Amino acid sequence: MRVMKYLVALAFIGILGSLAVALYFMLRDGRDGRSKSGGMVRALTVRIGLSVLLFLCVLLAWKFGYIQPGGLPVGK
Repeated sequence: MRVMKYLVALAFIGILGSLAVALYFMLRDGRDGRSKSGGMVRALTVRIGLSVLLFLCVLLAWKFGYIQPGGLPVGK
């Protein structure tokens, strides 16, 4: 159970880091006559991959019983 918390937190940090790198490339590429390097596209591709991986890990953890859904009680 503790490993899942660390895995999810690490994935979120990776997603946020990838977004920060994409922002950096968006603001810096193509200025002063330089050509664009494609770094923003790579960073956003990494973010999409991490998001899909996180979703699949959470789905598999639920399927194998490592995590349980817990919402608000219905009808009270």
